Amino acid sequence: MADKTFRLDVVAPDAALYSGDVTLMVAQTTVGQIGIMATHEPMLGELAPGGCVVLTDADGTRKAMAVQGGFLSVTADTVTVLAEAAQFSEDIDVAAEQAVLESADEGSEEFLRAKSRVRAVEAVS
Repeated sequence: MADKTFRLDVVAPDAALYSGDVTLMVAQTTVGQIGIMATHEPMLGELAPGGCVVLTDADGTRKAMAVQGGFLSVTADTVTVLAEAAQFSEDIDVAAEQAVLESADEGSEEFLRAKSRVRAVEAVS
């Protein structure tokens, strides 16, 4: 199975959130949703506002992170996500974020942050 995995590193200014071997990573970029598997062509992408990153680790466990802004870099055997801010879905209070979505102006930074968090929770529900 080692040939079907690749290294994923997710970092934000305040923390390294994830570093490990995964079989799949999915992220929203400014040009659409992208799935990355082992041996993906090298690329550089900008992460979409209000997006999330979903990964499937080497043992098949799915995890999601709310990611606000940043970039992803794909090389021959590593994907690096450089996020402005990121948070694991299990650390998110979805009811509070739903309330923010209802009260914030659509497209505002507050709205996009809440949208990102709700997406991350829904991605692994």
